[in-house]
Amino acid sequence: MYAILNLTVPDYAGLSGVDPQSAQELTHRSVKISVIIALGVMITLGNIAVLLVITSSVAGWSRNSRYFLLSLTAADSAFALLVMPLNLGVSLLKDYAEGPDALCHVVAFCNATVYSTCMYTLAMISLERYIAVFYPLQYSTLMTRRRTLLLIAFAWCFPPFLLSPILVPYGIIEVHFSHASLVCNPSYSSNVGYSLSLTCFIFFPCSIIMTFANLRVWRAARKQRMKLRKYCCARRSRHDVASKVLVPVMAAYYTCWTPCMAAMIYNAVSGCSVPEWIEFVVVWLPTSNGFLNCIFYFWMNRSFRRKFHLVLHRLALALCPELVDVLVCCDASKTQFVSGILDNNNTVHERSCSVSSTSTLLSLA
Repeated sequence: MYAILNLTVPDYAGLSGVDPQSAQELTHRSVKISVIIALGVMITLGNIAVLLVITSSVAGWSRNSRYFLLSLTAADSAFALLVMPLNLGVSLLKDYAEGPDALCHVVAFCNATVYSTCMYTLAMISLERYIAVFYPLQYSTLMTRRRTLLLIAFAWCFPPFLLSPILVPYGIIEVHFSHASLVCNPSYSSNVGYSLSLTCFIFFPCSIIMTFANLRVWRAARKQRMKLRKYCCARRSRHDVASKVLVPVMAAYYTCWTPCMAAMIYNAVSGCSVPEWIEFVVVWLPTSNGFLNCIFYFWMNRSFRRKFHLVLHRLALALCPELVDVLVCCDASKTQFVSGILDNNNTVHERSCSVSSTSTLLSLA
């Protein structure tokens, strides 16, 4: 269900001798490769911007929150920085028309591991947010640094263990190259039990944790918003803080992952494949979640945007010192204000921080 690029193009003696079906397949392949590369570029640029900010302290974010977000950024970045170069290199070296081999198994294993880690990390982020909102006084006890690192280690180490059978050629599950989705894909119908167990250990647990945690946070924020509205204390511009953050997060998650899981279950049970373009879309939709995470978990956060502007300001001054004399007058007061906010971040207790702007839902709603 996870993709690999195949840039090998059949050696046509002349375009006039190519039958219309082959020419159409060649055109489709070019379009698909362009879409995949565009997704890789967007994910890379988005996560580079994120890393520039969260490698240092951000106002309103605890140390544990930054650990989880760094893990999510690493998982999302692995698509463009690890999976795509690996797939490009393999597709240039091998012709997958002959069938599965050990290299195809390795590629399928790497892709599945990266994306499974991303799903586990999203579930851990929702769990951390839930604890920060509902157990603020016990947060420092429940979410210690050691427990946080253990959760992150589980998100990165358990998927390789669970997916290790994919590594073995002619083992318990077969792997084939799909020209429809340009993917080195496990044949889920070759082992229905193992294929369904993957959804039971990865997709469904992560979905349950994310849905439960985010729904509880949303209901708590809605309840307090109604209470504040009753006493005429709520500000109009902050009525939908929970909806603006939690609804897009969950909508993006289910939109990106549910079609892929449904196609996987359908293939495992029926042994049939979905139409070409539907297969391509559902296989690559989880990839787009790596870019959407940059928007919903970072760019929608006001503290993150403020810190990002400050980082860009410092980079511009470092690259072009001549700008100092021009900007020092007009930006002095603004820079001092932003720096003061960032400095005050060290005094914020960790239990009042969460992983995104939903950390302050109860106080901002």
